Amino acid sequence: MSIALRHQSLVNVCALLVLSFVAGCSTVRPVYFGLQFIDDETGRGVPLVEISSTNAVTYISDSAGWVAVNPRDFETEMIYFSVRSPGYSPREHIDGFPGIRVSLRAGGRRIVPLQRTSVAQRLYRVTGEGIYHDSQLLGKDTPFPARDAPPGGVFGQDSVENAIYDDRLYWFWGDTRRGGSPLGNFAVSGAVSALPSDGGMSPDDGVKLEYFVDANGFVRAMCPLEGGGLVWISGLTVFEENGREIMFAHYARLRDLGDVIEHGIALWNDEQEVFEKAQEFPLNVPLHPRGRPLKQLEDGQQWLYFGQAFPNIRVRASWKDILEPQRYQAFTPLKAGSRWRDEHPPLERDSDGQLAWAWKDDTDLITEERWQRLLKQDLVKPEEERWPLRDMESGDRIVAHSGSVSWNAHRNRWVLVFGEVYGESFLGEVWYAEGPGPMGPWSAARKIVTHDRYSFYNVKQHPFFASGPYIYFEGTYSKLFSGSETPTPRYDYNQIMYRLNLDDPRLPRFPETGVKHEGGAGARIHYE
Repeated sequence: MSIALRHQSLVNVCALLVLSFVAGCSTVRPVYFGLQFIDDETGRGVPLVEISSTNAVTYISDSAGWVAVNPRDFETEMIYFSVRSPGYSPREHIDGFPGIRVSLRAGGRRIVPLQRTSVAQRLYRVTGEGIYHDSQLLGKDTPFPARDAPPGGVFGQDSVENAIYDDRLYWFWGDTRRGGSPLGNFAVSGAVSALPSDGGMSPDDGVKLEYFVDANGFVRAMCPLEGGGLVWISGLTVFEENGREIMFAHYARLRDLGDVIEHGIALWNDEQEVFEKAQEFPLNVPLHPRGRPLKQLEDGQQWLYFGQAFPNIRVRASWKDILEPQRYQAFTPLKAGSRWRDEHPPLERDSDGQLAWAWKDDTDLITEERWQRLLKQDLVKPEEERWPLRDMESGDRIVAHSGSVSWNAHRNRWVLVFGEVYGESFLGEVWYAEGPGPMGPWSAARKIVTHDRYSFYNVKQHPFFASGPYIYFEGTYSKLFSGSETPTPRYDYNQIMYRLNLDDPRLPRFPETGVKHEGGAGARIHYE
C-alpha cells in the first residue's frame, strides 16, 4: 500500500472515531428544543409556566422562562402543550384550548409571549436548586453559573426574614430542605448578600446568597437551642443603642406546628455568627416581636413596631425594654392590662360609647378570630373595625394573613403589601393598599398576585430594593395548606420574587380626603 493510501486510511479511521465520539456524546447529552415564555409587556422571561402534553408529560419554565424539551421524549414531532401559569395567560389557542402546537426539532427555539393578568410581575426563584436549570441545558447565559451543588445545599426554604446589619443584607429562613435526606435544617438557616448600592446584584436579576454552612457544605443552625424541636424566628430587627448596632429576633421552639414549648428574645452573636437566647418569655405573655418591624420616632422617642399584617404591637427601642414583655404595648380596644376572654371580653368604650382603640401596656390583641366572635355576640359593629380592608372593585372585605408596611418616597405614602387568607385560594392571593401613615387608614386594596390552587404565604416587602416606581416583595410558594396534591417541581417550598410598578393605573390611590365605605361589607368603595 502506498504512503498516500495509508495516510488516507488513517484520516478515515480518525474521522470515524470523531463521528463515533460525537454520536456517543449526543446520547449522553441530548440536543434540546427550547421554549421561552415571555411577558409580552416587558419581554422578560416568565418563571413557573407549566406546559403539559396530551399524555401528561409536564415541564415547568425556569427563572428565565425557558423550558428545555428533549424531542426523544416523544415518538412524534408535532406536539400540543397546554399552557398554564398563575397570573399569566397564553394568547394562542389550539382547537379552542389555551396552548401551543410545537414541532420538536433538535436545536430549535421558539419564543411564546404571554399576557400578564396579574398587576405584579414574577421575576425569579430566590432559593433552591436548579434556578436556571433549563436555561443552562440550552447553553444560555444566566445570572448564576451552572454548578455541581446548589448554594448551601438548599432544596427548599420557608418564610424569609431579612435586615441590613453591618452594611450587609442578612437573610434568615425557617425549615430548610436538603437533597440527600428527608431531614434538613430545622433551627433557622442564614445567608448574607451585598446591597445593590454596594456591588450586589440588581434585584431585577437575582440575589447572590452566601450561606452560613457546616463542614459538609449544608446550611448550619443559626439558632441552636437545647431541647430539640423546630426553631423559628420572627420580627427580625436592627436598631442602634449607645453607638452600636443590635440585631435581635423573637424565637420560638416548637414540638410541632402550633405547639410552642419555649419562646423569647434571641440576640445575634457577631463572633459565633448565631442567634443566642437573651431572654425567655413566659408562654402566656400576649405581646412580643412578630411579623415585620418598623422604626418610628414619636415625641422624641424611638419605637419599634411589629405585626403580622398591621403594626399593632410596639416597644421602645431600648434593649432593656425589649427584654421585658410587660413593657410592650398593643393597639387594642381591650381594657388596659387585660387578657382576652371568650365570655364577657373586657372591651373598653369612651364616654361617647365609641370603642376605645389605643396603645395600651401589656394588653391582649384582637385577632381576626376574636373580632368575628365579637361581631357574633353583637358586642361590636362592623364599622368599628380598626383596619377594614376592602376590595376596590367589589367592596368585599379582605382577611389579611401576613404582610409588611413600608414608606415609599415615590408614592409619598406608606404602602402595605399583604397576603390574604380565605380568598380565591386559601393562602395564594397578594394585595396592595396605601395610606398616609403606618397605622393607616388604608385605601381600598387591589389584588396584585394570584397563585391558583397553591399557597404563597408570609409575604415580605424589601424596601431596601425599592427604586423609582418599583417595589419588590417575595413569599413562600408551597403546596402546604393549599389542598393541591401535586407539588411544583423545584419551586415547591421556596421563595419567589415579584416586582410591582407603583405607577400602574390599576393600583388604588389614597386620596387627601379619605375613603368612604357605603352600605356595609359588600358595597363598592369610592373616594370622596
